[in-house]
Amino acid sequence: MYTVIVEQRVYKDFDRIPSPDLDKIYETIESLENNPRKPGSQKLRGYKNRYRIRRGDYRIIYTIDDSAKIVNVFLVKHRKDAYQDW
Repeated sequence: MYTVIVEQRVYKDFDRIPSPDLDKIYETIESLENNPRKPGSQKLRGYKNRYRIRRGDYRIIYTIDDSAKIVNVFLVKHRKDAYQDW
């Protein structure tokens, strides 16, 4: 079981996401507790421990620290904007 940490800036992004999509995103983030490398998640090239998972038109980007059992969600954005912020 992993601890999921959602960074503060992600909560600001939630304000811009429509409610039906937001509910699905919440479910996906909660499911990362049990399996952060679930089917559909992909390791991002060029990074040691960054992953992304697709939820509709949105991307949830996170890191996994296996030694501490922590998943850190640091970005939730529309797919057209997801890779421009970092």
